[in-house]
Amino acid sequence: MVLSLLTAPAFAHPDGAVTDEPGHEDEHGNHADPTQIQPPPDPAAPLLEHDASTSDDIVSSGPNAKVTKNLAVAGRGERLLADGTTDVWSHDGYAYLGTFNDPCGTGEGYAEGGAVDLIDDRTAPGVVVFDVHNPNKVEYVGNLPSVDGSRINDVKVATMSDGSDVLVHSNESCDGGPGGFEIYDVTDPSHPVHLAHVQTDDINVLLREQFGYTDFGVHNNYLFSRDGRDFNAVQVEGLLGSFQVYDITDPANVELVSWFGAEYLLDPGVDWATTTDISAIIEAEAYLFSGYGASQNRFLHDHYVTPDGAQAYLANWDAGLLLVDLGDLDGSAATLVSQAIDPASEDGEVNSHSVWPTADGTIVVEGEEDFAPFETVFTIDSGPAAGEYAASEGAITVPIDSLPGDEMSGPTVYVGLACNGDPLPAATGDGQIALIQRGVCAFTDKINNADAAGYDGVVVFNDAARGDALVSMGGDPVDLPGVFVGHSAGLLIAGVGSAADLVLGAAGETVTVAVEPNGWSGMRIWDYSNPANPVLASTFNTVCSADPVADGCDPRGTYSSHNVIVEGTKAYISWYSDGVLVLDVSDPYNPVEVARYHESGPEFEARNGGIQDVWGIHKQARSPWIYASDRNGGLYVLKEYGAGSAKQGKG
Repeated sequence: MVLSLLTAPAFAHPDGAVTDEPGHEDEHGNHADPTQIQPPPDPAAPLLEHDASTSDDIVSSGPNAKVTKNLAVAGRGERLLADGTTDVWSHDGYAYLGTFNDPCGTGEGYAEGGAVDLIDDRTAPGVVVFDVHNPNKVEYVGNLPSVDGSRINDVKVATMSDGSDVLVHSNESCDGGPGGFEIYDVTDPSHPVHLAHVQTDDINVLLREQFGYTDFGVHNNYLFSRDGRDFNAVQVEGLLGSFQVYDITDPANVELVSWFGAEYLLDPGVDWATTTDISAIIEAEAYLFSGYGASQNRFLHDHYVTPDGAQAYLANWDAGLLLVDLGDLDGSAATLVSQAIDPASEDGEVNSHSVWPTADGTIVVEGEEDFAPFETVFTIDSGPAAGEYAASEGAITVPIDSLPGDEMSGPTVYVGLACNGDPLPAATGDGQIALIQRGVCAFTDKINNADAAGYDGVVVFNDAARGDALVSMGGDPVDLPGVFVGHSAGLLIAGVGSAADLVLGAAGETVTVAVEPNGWSGMRIWDYSNPANPVLASTFNTVCSADPVADGCDPRGTYSSHNVIVEGTKAYISWYSDGVLVLDVSDPYNPVEVARYHESGPEFEARNGGIQDVWGIHKQARSPWIYASDRNGGLYVLKEYGAGSAKQGKG
């Protein structure tokens, strides 16, 4: 199902945490320089913000009373490092884990080309290697060195055409380090050999040569071989061509051989690699930074390449799930086969995050990721425009659900742009809310200036150039609650017909802002019997992902789904604080949970170094062994039992 394409004004960031910067707009909030193209920010930013904001005010639940106990811990690769471990992959008796922001890469032991020595510190940055030949007795091998200033979100290992085992890991800057990916020969995992560092750039020649769009981070990899050639398909954090395929057959001469991006949905007739039409690029930017719900963007997040290397499934956030044909892998763009998207499913977010098909491709399991389990309800309470309007709560503002009555309410006063040095009328009574126009200066400055003028909250509305697009205001934290609304809503609050009619200090309508639960995120199961026309067969949620205020919740929990891998007709899912779930999707219209590993309680937290927070999932083919990475506790090797019940921890 292909929807009509939506466009929105440019310069919104995909994680929703937008920070206006001086120089992008004139005194009226309009763009002064339309060529100020901006790349996407760190795709992990929503998770980092969520980590920072987690408190007892965030309540969600795991269906503890309904856990299916036929998964049990067989072995453990302990790594007690809070929020420190990322993805996991297993290959030929070894398991490999990545490292998140803290500790950021130090570069200790890293060298380009030649043999490298493993670091003997499992809490250090880099790729942590465990020997899992005996899943009941996991042994630590060492850490593959990290690149200085970069983190490792994703690790993949596969046997290449020449019989060697190759490891690739992503690089994302966490302290000024490079992007791209590293290639190692790990035929002997205890004696790895570094083969190449590969830089990843934007595909567009103008953006590279005139805007310096080079050396972008990589978030995910996928190794595959075809016709005697070896490839790594990567997600690149540039603007255009966020899906890129590299021929790594000769690590000394790595070549970009295919690419795709959601801009090809906007206009498949444009050669997005070679165009120098700045208007077309700005239009593409506007499209890529738009979408659905709180975190609007259409950039790639994760992907899967079919075993024959002919096609790829792209989990493309608010562009949905894309199936593309890789063609001859000869240096040209992939072509679209189909787009699977249903914005009405789940919680109104699309957020296509992870994907894995069954072997025959007839069933595809797609995971959504969402760190905004509550929706903002914004109401104009008085005047002829009384009613509900779209709004987004600021990422830097005081949470509205922490306020008395879980709401912000009061009369508004228009205070202009509220930048440093601007005349700003002082509040004249308690409970007044500053109505501020977007533009010229940072959101932090605007809100701090309103705070200094005595206001108890803020409503920032978009400028005319960017219309009714919503962003979650980013920057440095402030001490007031606040929301962002569209341009037309701002004018209605002020009671004027256009921005030219706004009067500094004029009283506006009374408004109320509250938050209501709308769920975290779950899974979509697609019927791909006809790959050109996929059909949404069903969705699946846990109790806690469906209802963030269900009874029995851990107030610190994160209950979004995360990653998925499919074997046969079973989907194995890492689900943060819900642990590991196994779904039987043999009937895609009726998925059934058949297993879960979930632990909680003080004893488990002491062993795990924190609450359960499962990020990565991998499955040893044709065996009962499952590998899960916990962000706090490291590696868990799980054994899948039959229909009976396996003993395990509290859950």
